[in-house]
Amino acid sequence: MDQIVGGARLATEVPKGFVTLDVLSVQHYTDRLFSFTTQRPAGFRFRSGEFAMIGLMIDGKPLVRAYSIASPNWEEHLEFYSIKVPDGPLTSKLQNIQIGDQILIRPKPVGTLVFDALLPGKRLFLLSTGTGIAPFASVIRDPEVYEKFDQVHLLHSCRNVAELQYGIDLVQSVHSHEYLDDLADGQLYHHPSATREIYKNTGRIDDWIKDGRLAQMCGGDLTPETDRVMICGSMAMLDTLKGLCEEHGFLEGSNSKPGQFVIEKAFAG
Repeated sequence: MDQIVGGARLATEVPKGFVTLDVLSVQHYTDRLFSFTTQRPAGFRFRSGEFAMIGLMIDGKPLVRAYSIASPNWEEHLEFYSIKVPDGPLTSKLQNIQIGDQILIRPKPVGTLVFDALLPGKRLFLLSTGTGIAPFASVIRDPEVYEKFDQVHLLHSCRNVAELQYGIDLVQSVHSHEYLDDLADGQLYHHPSATREIYKNTGRIDDWIKDGRLAQMCGGDLTPETDRVMICGSMAMLDTLKGLCEEHGFLEGSNSKPGQFVIEKAFAG
């Protein structure tokens, strides 16, 4: 089977355990961030918040990384949101894909940023930095989230204002959807923040928790009795926010033992 990458057609065999997907659209947000959509494999099922291994054939071998599935589980296509790493083994090439190109996917999604890993609660906090918003793009477009929680707070921090655009477009798509808008109205709250530029919200998420801004903006401080937290971002961010959750008395959950907060660490390079 031929694989197409950046307009070039490469004769190659599809590795065992993988399938190829045609790229349907590509959108570049900044010189560091882009998103793309692909076909959805027949019979491919996933829970909102899960990730899959995707990539390209490089030098005759599959080079794959874990990517959160940003599309909702009811959508006919798959969506992914990626950083561009100039010297990254995968993203330095993946950022050049075009419509009609092909990528590889291992059709076995997994992950811990799922409803099954959380105990029932009233408020759900989705804490993300950079491309860590990707799994929450799936979560906030899942009708189930509005059945399980009274409030859903999406916090997304980036260095620059332009890097917040994906999340802004995402939330707007929810409110412009004929079905989701009714569910999300009065339940979905979006709190974007820039850390290196002047913006309506500034600072890191951990600072918001420590100085009380989160409590003021969201109607009260984090409490394990009623709140549930999902965290996705850099390793440093994960460590910091995990520590803050534990200081507030939250217990980490998993698929086998649901808790009050969960984290995911999947990185592309």
